[in-house]
Amino acid sequence: MSAKLLLGPILGLESDTLYTFVFVTDNNVQQCHVAVGGQNLEAVEIGSLSAGKVWKARIELDTSGYLDYHITINGEDAADQQGQQLWTFYVPEQGEKPRLAYASCNGFSDYKMMNATEKPYYLWREMHAQHQQAPFSLLLMGGDQVYADSIWSQVPTLQRWNELDKEQKITRQVSKEMRNQVTRFYSQLYLARWNKAPMAAMLASVPSLMMWDDHDIFDGWGSYPDDLQSCPVYQCIYEAAREVFTLLQLRGSDNHGLLAGEQGCDFSFALRFRDYHILALDNRSERSLSQVMSDTCWAHVTDYLDSQCQQGDLLVMTAVPVVYRDFSFAERAVDATPWQEELTDDLKDHWRAKEHEGERARLIMRLIDNAKQRQGKTVLLSGDVHVGALGVIRAPQSQGVVKIHQVVSSGIVHPAPTFMQWLGICAITNDDLEYIDEGEQITASMLRPFGSAKYIRARNFVSMCQGDDGKLWVNWLIEGKDKPSYPIN
Repeated sequence: MSAKLLLGPILGLESDTLYTFVFVTDNNVQQCHVAVGGQNLEAVEIGSLSAGKVWKARIELDTSGYLDYHITINGEDAADQQGQQLWTFYVPEQGEKPRLAYASCNGFSDYKMMNATEKPYYLWREMHAQHQQAPFSLLLMGGDQVYADSIWSQVPTLQRWNELDKEQKITRQVSKEMRNQVTRFYSQLYLARWNKAPMAAMLASVPSLMMWDDHDIFDGWGSYPDDLQSCPVYQCIYEAAREVFTLLQLRGSDNHGLLAGEQGCDFSFALRFRDYHILALDNRSERSLSQVMSDTCWAHVTDYLDSQCQQGDLLVMTAVPVVYRDFSFAERAVDATPWQEELTDDLKDHWRAKEHEGERARLIMRLIDNAKQRQGKTVLLSGDVHVGALGVIRAPQSQGVVKIHQVVSSGIVHPAPTFMQWLGICAITNDDLEYIDEGEQITASMLRPFGSAKYIRARNFVSMCQGDDGKLWVNWLIEGKDKPSYPIN
């Protein structure tokens, strides 16, 4: 008999050579070890869920190739929910062009959608099949790693709270029963979603970097009126979501890549992986109707770009696309009404919402300045919108043009909009050429990937690898016959 893991293992990275292993066990476990690369690592308990303990082991790897590892619990070999006891991952050589994968929107926003989807984890199986043929060295996950929207129907105390008048909701204090139920909900949600065999296989086989988005808390987090956003019940929900996010997505608050350190209020992080700088922006922890990131967070990001990101290519993870369709017409229509519309939070979530336009311009200008100095590719990686897409920002300089490309991949599990839904979206939005500066020199526009329509209305994930031609080849793997791709110079 082998000891059963409640969740895991989940591979992660904290620097170019610092690999992490995180997993969850029963509460009665006292000691865990991870054997990898000829070393026997003692795992440290970094926190707990309602279901059990969360453990983490770290190792600095200066080797390359395929490495096997296994876990022991109280001296007994451990197995995951599928009964697997031995796992393998791939470490690229220095100078090797690693294959990267990017995915987002790993779930369903409602049960009807889930029940109508015949093969929910089809693309996770496809990703695993690709990994078997040519290994991925890193998996980037750009938001909505779980969908927590069912919290309103599955937590009894929140169901009762939802029946109150708004004034009562805002003033109602959190009971011990509610806090326990909310904490248990997020623990069980991660265990249920991440134990699915196709996804579990990838998390155990490819180091991943993750940054959350609203559905990892609940739909629209940060885009609600201030009185509701700051009320005790909303804050209780956020604290519970943040705790599990910190343990399982960040792999602990002591993550070496965090720009703000262990005591920071936001979770933006950055690291170097071979020739790539990877910057993940936390656009949820301090989000409100008037800001996406706080001044403190901006200072950390600016310092990183100015002091540590001076050569090589830069991948920027920002869950909501910076370059995408313009929703301003729909936003103006909603703002003209005296009440809170059902879709208000969705419209305010976009970077091009009028409250966030200034920060969007700030981000674009900072990245342009950095790109001019760094002389490498700059690629924004986003999800959220449940379609695949490609955009570009162009800025002139003394010699040529600086380009920042936007790659959108969404979702790996969540279905794309139906044809009628997409017609509705197109009717209230546009993708006209946008001028960012008053001199109309800096522009943003959408591009059409090779081999598909401009918008990929199918479930998808992205693979990326630099070719012998020096271009970063982006390939969307979709649930359908098309094979969209694009070479980024």
